[in-house]
Amino acid sequence: MATTAGYLARRAVQKERVRLLYRRALKDTLNWAVHRHLFYQDASDLREKFEANRNVENLDVIDRLIEDAEAQYRNFQHPDPYIVPWAPGGTKFTRNPPPPQGIEIVYNYGKED
Repeated sequence: MATTAGYLARRAVQKERVRLLYRRALKDTLNWAVHRHLFYQDASDLREKFEANRNVENLDVIDRLIEDAEAQYRNFQHPDPYIVPWAPGGTKFTRNPPPPQGIEIVYNYGKED
């Protein structure tokens, strides 16, 4: 029973690592593709690479494949990835931050009280 639980836990970790690696690689593919039609082909090629090893059952071989794929991903990461402007690190992030707590904003618009 303990070996079955250990096997299932290891497989769950492997599946999660593969899922995260695929998502990161797919998002990074968008950084390299200038046009959408180029991205679709690159995404299809990436999916084929992942599908080629889908039926591997040996846990040690799976670990080695994941480590090789992660190393390859690190080598080919885009040096200047696209960041959504309003996300942390984007050009508009905290451009107009809210005022500090305790400061009351009064909009008068030229009206006198």
